[in-house]
Amino acid sequence: MAELTADVLVIGGGTAGFGAAVAAGRQGLDVILLEAGPKLGGVMAFCPGMPWGAAYPQDVSIGGLMEELEQRLATMDPPMAEKRTCTLANFGPEIQYDHDMATLTMFDMLEEAGVRVHVNSTAVAPRMQGDRIAAVDFYDRHGPQRIRAGIVIDCSGDGDISAKAGVPYTLGDGQGNMMGVTLSFLMVNADWDRVFAEDDPYFRHHAARGIAEGRLHEHLAQLYLMKGFHRDTVFCNSVVIRGVDGTDPQAMARATQEGRRRCRQLADFLRSDVPGFEEARLTYLSPTVGVRETRKLEGMVQVAGADLARGRKFEDGIVACDNPIDDVMRASDEMTHDAMVERGGYYTIPFRALVPRRIENLMFSGRILSADPTAFASVRGMPQCMAMGQATGVAAGMALGQGIAVQKIDTDALVATLQGQGLRGLGGRPLKA
Repeated sequence: MAELTADVLVIGGGTAGFGAAVAAGRQGLDVILLEAGPKLGGVMAFCPGMPWGAAYPQDVSIGGLMEELEQRLATMDPPMAEKRTCTLANFGPEIQYDHDMATLTMFDMLEEAGVRVHVNSTAVAPRMQGDRIAAVDFYDRHGPQRIRAGIVIDCSGDGDISAKAGVPYTLGDGQGNMMGVTLSFLMVNADWDRVFAEDDPYFRHHAARGIAEGRLHEHLAQLYLMKGFHRDTVFCNSVVIRGVDGTDPQAMARATQEGRRRCRQLADFLRSDVPGFEEARLTYLSPTVGVRETRKLEGMVQVAGADLARGRKFEDGIVACDNPIDDVMRASDEMTHDAMVERGGYYTIPFRALVPRRIENLMFSGRILSADPTAFASVRGMPQCMAMGQATGVAAGMALGQGIAVQKIDTDALVATLQGQGLRGLGGRPLKA
């Protein structure tokens, strides 16, 4: 078996893994990033056109790598990203961007940081040595290989390696109910002025007619149609399939095929029934369903809905957020976008929610953080995931440099370092530009 070595192994190339790998690489560490798919971005890869929501709590950028990536795109000629007001209830400003240029820029930033990126490479098993991960086995087209690393950061979305290493977890809401998975697409050559002429942000009137006539699935009572980054493109994030276990490959395949049928049905309905779509066509259909929720790992602390509701600023908070409770069809539940904090308030996500209680050289970030179901529905935004990754990448350098377990990291020093990297609203400081 071929064997590689690195200071830091990052598993998963979504926004969290990107943040972790860049932050670790910029400290001069030797970093390997494993991504199971052919491209970076996580949700960005599965749902091209998905905006970066929650990047501006209290209308102020969270800062850090998220702000840097946005600025790199926004200053291109022509600009490839811009801040916009979200049309959906209780959501603040979001970042719309060109999907392909964003992915290209993320690869550039990883390359600049010296990160060794392995795509189409799946981590399959940790090799334990007491309370440490001594190595991680992975597969690519050349067969089985092994990576020995001083620190492992699991940003995989499902937390397979963390779970196999013995980190306790819950699935979904603790009863096994997980948020619905989604297949998205773009409609291009749509007439924005006519599509968005009515005062009905969820297109309920049109949807009700389509459902009554048997031309739309009953779960499409609200249509999530948003202006894409480029003029006359519309991002369609409406097709949700509930009751799918995102850790089951066969269930995922069935859901993807069902989603394709519903997407085609919706695209046909938009062209025939919604003014402005007559000359539009479907493109950028997701290659597979996007998964919102599977495992929640057990950390040193668990973020609770009550913490968020009172706007708790954890002493080891590593990113600010004011996202609503964006809950998507768990079991028989409907879509909710209920405000999480009082208007003008925000909370922070604690670093300790990214650290297991026992394993000394493992951290995790992204949607596998330690959170209860209510809190999870708010904390899972892509900008927050990127900042979580940035925090773990910085923490990896501290742990390796001091020769200590990740549980022993000086969180005051970590927060101060992140503030120095431009993350806002941390350490008792107000959230302001």
